[in-house]
Amino acid sequence: MEFKPFYDEERNAVSTHSEDMEVAQANYISKVYIWMALALSVTGLCAHYIASTPSLVNAIVGNQILFFGLIIGELALVVYLSARINKISSETAVIMFLIYSLLNGATLSVIFLVYTAASISTTFFITAGTFIVMSAYGYFTKTDLTKFGKIFMMLLIGVIIASVVNFFLKNETLYWIVSYVGVAVFVGLIAYDTQKIKRYFDEAQGDEEVIKKISIMGALTLYLDFINLFLFLLRFFGGRRD
Repeated sequence: MEFKPFYDEERNAVSTHSEDMEVAQANYISKVYIWMALALSVTGLCAHYIASTPSLVNAIVGNQILFFGLIIGELALVVYLSARINKISSETAVIMFLIYSLLNGATLSVIFLVYTAASISTTFFITAGTFIVMSAYGYFTKTDLTKFGKIFMMLLIGVIIASVVNFFLKNETLYWIVSYVGVAVFVGLIAYDTQKIKRYFDEAQGDEEVIKKISIMGALTLYLDFINLFLFLLRFFGGRRD
């Protein structure tokens, strides 16, 4: 009769638990990317549909109240979702996220009036390639990106302020400076946010409902990084219509 020490059984139990956690984390991360991809698909299809429907395009472009109302609605949804994520159900969070992606698709439909479809597609694939590389770096790197994240957030605030100021100044030099800095900021934020989202799993402590919610918030964060990087890159690679 073979004797198995107690510590072997304990070690096997710990090993099994560790493997289970790795599988759970992998499922969590996959859900983040799935929700993000779904939201991007909804946004893209909505933008293309509206851009292909003259009556809808004219309704949005020709009515500033409606256009800015959509933008305000988007901001309100993001703020509410971020502030109330612990109070609402995961199902409600999903619905709000998808509604946000629809509204964003409506506002982004105007880029089809400014840029050619070919250049929009090219820029999208450039953005996707950059996103994959930087997100993979953020996921696998052992370097703590927290300090870099703080720098990127400060730069982002600067980009927002400079963009608002240049909306009135119409300064071309400032426009391109903001564009270069904007690309750098969101390239960095993709890596930082990916690492941050990965760490959120540990904080959930196995709570399934919490994991569902943070997967939605993680998807929203990466979705925003992707969209903003796409818009900044469009300034460089977008071919304007004649």
